Amino acid sequence: MDNCTGNLLATAILLSAIIFYRKLKLLSSYTTPRLPLGTLGWPFLGETLDFISCAYSDRPETFMDKRRLIYGKVFKSHIFGNPTIVSTDAEVSRSILQSDEKTFVPSYPRSLTELMGKSSVLLISGNLQRRIHGLIGAFCKSSHLKAQITCDMQKYVQESMKSWSEDHPVYIQDQAKNIAFQVLVKALISLDPGQDMEFLKKQFQEFIAGLMSLPINVPGSRLYRSLQARKKMVNLIHRIIQDKRSSLDSSFPKDIAEILLSDGSQQLTDDVISDNIIDLMIPGEDSVPVLMTLAIKYLSDCPTALQQLTDENLRLKRIKENLEEPLLCWRDYLSLPFTQNVITETLRMGNIIIGVMRKATKDVEIKGHFIPKGWCVFTYFRSIHLDEDAYDSPYQFNPWRWQ
Repeated sequence: MDNCTGNLLATAILLSAIIFYRKLKLLSSYTTPRLPLGTLGWPFLGETLDFISCAYSDRPETFMDKRRLIYGKVFKSHIFGNPTIVSTDAEVSRSILQSDEKTFVPSYPRSLTELMGKSSVLLISGNLQRRIHGLIGAFCKSSHLKAQITCDMQKYVQESMKSWSEDHPVYIQDQAKNIAFQVLVKALISLDPGQDMEFLKKQFQEFIAGLMSLPINVPGSRLYRSLQARKKMVNLIHRIIQDKRSSLDSSFPKDIAEILLSDGSQQLTDDVISDNIIDLMIPGEDSVPVLMTLAIKYLSDCPTALQQLTDENLRLKRIKENLEEPLLCWRDYLSLPFTQNVITETLRMGNIIIGVMRKATKDVEIKGHFIPKGWCVFTYFRSIHLDEDAYDSPYQFNPWRWQ
């Protein structure tokens, strides 16, 4: 064999080996997809206790940040009894949340699903979920509700401030809870302050304390006490719904309960309406008051922002007085650009909704990350909102970043 023939043969063998290797590698990537890096923690408990302890600390994101440094922005864990893929990557999280129900369905810890009820908008999917979202969303955009909320907010704030005095401390979060809960409950079921409102508020505080509890439902446990409180709330809301059914004016529904009742769908039973009314009370007791409190704290720590916010609102107040319009309307609040920036920055730093949980209905691969069928996915917003790659000085309150 001459040198030329030998070189050609060697080249052919080498090319064949390269092609075979590439095909083998491609085949193995399809047959044995790799899970994201991470750890499943202890048997049964997984990493749940570590996650909960961090959630109640002053830096809840430490659980995610520690693992993100080791494993990357997408990693595997085991929380609330389920093997879970955690995403702190904005693009991966966006892909998950934009997927349809054929790929991902709602999935939450057992303690939360028991408390929210099987008809909660957090847990249902398909046509019923879209129907409820559509009805509630349309009503929330209505001029009637916007006018009512604006008026009620000013009324309850003024009533609250009358009880303040210089020689007694004012607990902002407690005041904010009282105001926000009354405004929201009136928008939901037209309930005014009184005995039923106080009963509902007391039971709701007992109920919401169990949302992040261990799934142990025995007498005396946190979950058991919260479920008992939920039953009492459901009984009261059922009574209010029955009263509304007998005197409903479907041409002019004045609250969200009446919007759902006037739809006339057989799917929207009293239980479905009650479950979703309770869901919608959560912002009034938890997220909105926390956000209001954080806004005051951040502004107190940033005198320049506080001064600019004050000047902008006083300027609007003088304009309204000159027009002899004492009450602010919804459009007035939206006309305040720096105020809107303060709200956006408070939302980013406050992270009142830390994330969303889904379950994969089939094997899925997103941006090279494999998610097996039956595994949960937790899109964690807090780490995204405080990501140094996305925001300069993410832990610094800076409303001017949104200009």
